[in-house]
Amino acid sequence: MRHTTMVRTLALILPLACSFALPLAAQDSENTSVAEAARRSREQKKASTKPAPVITDDTLPPAPTPAPAAATNAPTGQQSAATAEGAAAPAGSNTSDQNAPSAADEAEQKKKDVEALKQEIAALQDEVDLAHRSLLLDQDAFYSKPDFSNDENGKAKLEAEQADLKQKQDDLSQLKAKLADLGAAEEPKTPAPPPKP
Repeated sequence: MRHTTMVRTLALILPLACSFALPLAAQDSENTSVAEAARRSREQKKASTKPAPVITDDTLPPAPTPAPAAATNAPTGQQSAATAEGAAAPAGSNTSDQNAPSAADEAEQKKKDVEALKQEIAALQDEVDLAHRSLLLDQDAFYSKPDFSNDENGKAKLEAEQADLKQKQDDLSQLKAKLADLGAAEEPKTPAPPPKP
């Protein structure tokens, strides 16, 4: 009988002891991982204590100086046009060389203007598309009401949206005309895929 009571007692004590021992073991491994995390954090702080670079006039590269030919050819308030031409004349064929860069500069400026105008047109086209879709949605919502004819606020909102859309379309056509005046052909815009429901 003693033997059976001892076995029963051990059977009850053993699971209780295990249930207390497991959390203590897990807590011990957690403490070591926290300690290691703190150690790693200190090492990272030591590694990241490199001083940030300070930008001064000494560390920046010098700015390029303008060409001396441009400074001698540019007439000042007291220098006459004849003096400027006299200084440029000994150079020989510099007049044709000077015209070529200015023509290239003009072409480059025109190209930049065309690109800026194309970007503006694309942005305005997106606004027009968005306003048009918004108008269509609001029209559907307005006309789906059973008593839409009595809704004055909804009707005023639709009219305002239509006027806004018309104004944006007019602005877009003016920009396209301006682009055509610059002599650039408008690239066809690929239609955006329909939104996913």
